[in-house]
Amino acid sequence: MAYSCEQLEQWDKQCVWHPFTQMKQYAQERPLIIERGQGSYLYDVDGNRYLDGYASLWVNVHGHNDPELNAALREQLEKIAHSTLLGSANVPSILLAKRLLEYWPHMSKVFYSDTGAAAVEIALKIAYQYWKNIDPVRYAKKNKFVSLKEAYHGDTVGAVSVGGMEVFHRIFAPLLFERIEVPSPYVYRMDEYGSEQEIVRYCLRELERVLEEQHEHIAGVIVEPLVQGAAGIIVHPRGFLKGVETLCRRYGVLFICDEVAVGFGRTGTMFACEQEEAKPDLVCVGKGITGGYLPLAATLVTEDVYAAFLGKADEDKTFYHGHTYTGNQLACSAALKNIELIEARGLLADVQRKAHRLTERLEALYEIPIVGDIRQKGLMCGIEIVKERRTKAIFPRAAMMEHRIILEARRRGLVIRPLGPVLTFIPVLSMSEDEMTEAVRILFDSIACLYGQMRGELV
Repeated sequence: MAYSCEQLEQWDKQCVWHPFTQMKQYAQERPLIIERGQGSYLYDVDGNRYLDGYASLWVNVHGHNDPELNAALREQLEKIAHSTLLGSANVPSILLAKRLLEYWPHMSKVFYSDTGAAAVEIALKIAYQYWKNIDPVRYAKKNKFVSLKEAYHGDTVGAVSVGGMEVFHRIFAPLLFERIEVPSPYVYRMDEYGSEQEIVRYCLRELERVLEEQHEHIAGVIVEPLVQGAAGIIVHPRGFLKGVETLCRRYGVLFICDEVAVGFGRTGTMFACEQEEAKPDLVCVGKGITGGYLPLAATLVTEDVYAAFLGKADEDKTFYHGHTYTGNQLACSAALKNIELIEARGLLADVQRKAHRLTERLEALYEIPIVGDIRQKGLMCGIEIVKERRTKAIFPRAAMMEHRIILEARRRGLVIRPLGPVLTFIPVLSMSEDEMTEAVRILFDSIACLYGQMRGELV
């Protein structure tokens, strides 16, 4: 079927409802319609190319159109595309579970799903049922979860229930179960609490106060280890993650880590928990698990958690949860090849080296007065845009300053996305140093351009 770029644009606006997108505004702009990708670049239907500065929503590891990942999918496709995991098994899902558990030796079992939000939903349901399976009378009150201020764990109702982002979640409040919020160490906006370590101590004290008072009602504490991604790349100071784990152990609640955004090399180690030797009771992984090729996620649990679900048929300890494409062969084959390539190509050491160089280059952005803070962990970067650096005041939402910056960056050949007042730069992990240098140059020029326009508008 032959179709023009204009027809595609028209059909897109007529037929597609885009996620996290104000469609009234979208309809007034020319859409970016991607046709193909190669390495660190995306190509639109007009032939323009763009550096993929958000790793196609933080998932791409080895670049687009990787020949070895392509070959792994073709090989699996010639065997079988999908069969159910409900009551039967398949080869790639078995091999992938074994590989994942090699990275998490204190874990025992892998439960598959298809999105990070589903992995979190599963973790919450497992954590809740765990206590009921152990002793439904003694632990009848354990039905609450603790999460951080500005937490984001996905968009299903359970995942939203443990979320703390007002702009995303407030509309759904009547649908949600109760959550207990504790402060997050957002260093840039917590000057009044002192140094980084003083902020960590304050946040841990507040968590301990909650656990001490309410641990009998709390099933688990869920955190994004090291970095709160959707909150605006809030990087937690060292010691916070391990401190949370210590308090969970002390007060007898399950420790849940959401590694969906930070796993598979994004922070410089295969998984973020490694950097503080944290050992959660449940961990959720997704996004980069297939190298950015196919939807797949997983929830890993310890033997203690898993054993609570074993019993006779009439004991009703079974975990009644599952997805049609749970453990899909194509997705698991891509994930197996992705992990193999991460190891064979020395990607983790490469990420660490490039992250150090990137830090140096990003410092130049502070020359622009509306850049308030630059936060980075590995190849996760957030640039907070402020109206006034001294007060840290942000631009009103109606000004759409961050959106205007990303459109300018797109015009110059870089695709990025904002999170509130924060511009995120989350490159393809295999992006070269030269390509990252070019991306930072475009970032600088785009922010500087909008700063110039803003000054002109105020004159």
